[in-house]
Amino acid sequence: MKAIWSQQGRVLLERDFWIAVMKAQRDLGVPIPPDAIKDYERVKDRVDLASIDKRERATLHDVKARIEEFSDLAQRQFIHLGLTSRDLTENVEQLQIYRALQVVQFKAAAALLALAGLAEAHRDLLITGRTHNVPAQPTTLGKRFAMFGQELLVAFGRLDELLAHYPVRGLKGAVGTQLDQLTLLGGAAQKVADLEARVLKHLGFHASLTAIGQVYPRSLDFEVVSLLHQIGAGGASFATTLRLMAGAGLLTEGFQEGQVGSSAMPHKINARNCERICGFSTILSGYVTMTGALAGHQWNEGDVSCSVVRRVALPDAFFAIDGQLETFLTVLQQMEVFPAAILAETERNLPFLASTTFLMEAVKNGAGRETAHAAIKEHALAAAKALRSGGSADLLARLAADRRIGLGKKALQAIMAESERFVGAAPHQVDAFVAEVKPLARRFKGAADYLPGRLL
Repeated sequence: MKAIWSQQGRVLLERDFWIAVMKAQRDLGVPIPPDAIKDYERVKDRVDLASIDKRERATLHDVKARIEEFSDLAQRQFIHLGLTSRDLTENVEQLQIYRALQVVQFKAAAALLALAGLAEAHRDLLITGRTHNVPAQPTTLGKRFAMFGQELLVAFGRLDELLAHYPVRGLKGAVGTQLDQLTLLGGAAQKVADLEARVLKHLGFHASLTAIGQVYPRSLDFEVVSLLHQIGAGGASFATTLRLMAGAGLLTEGFQEGQVGSSAMPHKINARNCERICGFSTILSGYVTMTGALAGHQWNEGDVSCSVVRRVALPDAFFAIDGQLETFLTVLQQMEVFPAAILAETERNLPFLASTTFLMEAVKNGAGRETAHAAIKEHALAAAKALRSGGSADLLARLAADRRIGLGKKALQAIMAESERFVGAAPHQVDAFVAEVKPLARRFKGAADYLPGRLL
């Protein structure tokens, strides 16, 4: 990701682009000597950023500075024929975006495969499911992992679609009419079309925009950055939930040898990487706002008011999602689950978590739904208050003694004995998620075994 967005990397992409345009123009009849192209190719890797910077401070024009630098190195003046600055910068920036999206795609696939592995490993581990962070119904830890994986999988599908149809600006000239290329190629529209097709092939794109001005629509940048935020959303929700579970002692994100959780409290094992994941998500939401503000603010055929925003928002948004995915993968590979602690929490909550099952069984036994609901609610709240006050809850005894419910102690105990039924279809939903994700291992070679970089 750093190589794609580095200043040197961009200069190299631009020089490759200029050479590709020159070769296509020469083949289509523009009088460019073959030796001139060789001279440019000979020096294309000689990147002196300090020299380019010095030129830009004199010209106050970044593209002109890079044109002069490359042409002086080659001792030729054949690049940028018939091009405007945006013919260069828009296409190269879109190439950076496209290649960066491919990096994100690979790491998102790695995260999905890691989530699928965890979901499968904990497919049947009963846990307390929570809504509003309050105990609700039982689920499994595997289903919880699959739930966050499902959100990432939806975003992954959207990423697939964007990469398949992402359109490049192409060579459209100063206001989008291709006038200068038409002039250069003797007014032959077919030659101009052939030139653009050659450039698209060099860039690796399958489609170009047709009726545009000097710049491609900035709503396309918004689509890209909002997609990055969507890709990170599942991981951020996962990290938020892991932080809550870690606070209850049910698991940790992993704790490395020599790591210190707190300078003052030696016992602490903080979920610092999960906090980082959530922080990256906040950064991405900021860039969604920034690029969203550019959409719908283009003047006539083009202006550069968006430039100061895009130079920050585009590379930084990709750095943020890359950092988030690297951190997410680290947590997925290092986290530690404590089944005994999870079981203890579940056993404490289970009579209350079974309340909806008691309700359905009561209805099946002839009780009125609202009557039974009110009775179970009354006893559940009383039992919870007694438990929190240090008394005896004994919710089953309370329910068995209430004729409105119509279920005796044995019937209630029999329901409780079948605790595996309380998770519903969770294990099968895990199986479905895993089956959907596993083919990614064949499609993205190395994703299943990808090791993220070491984090500070």
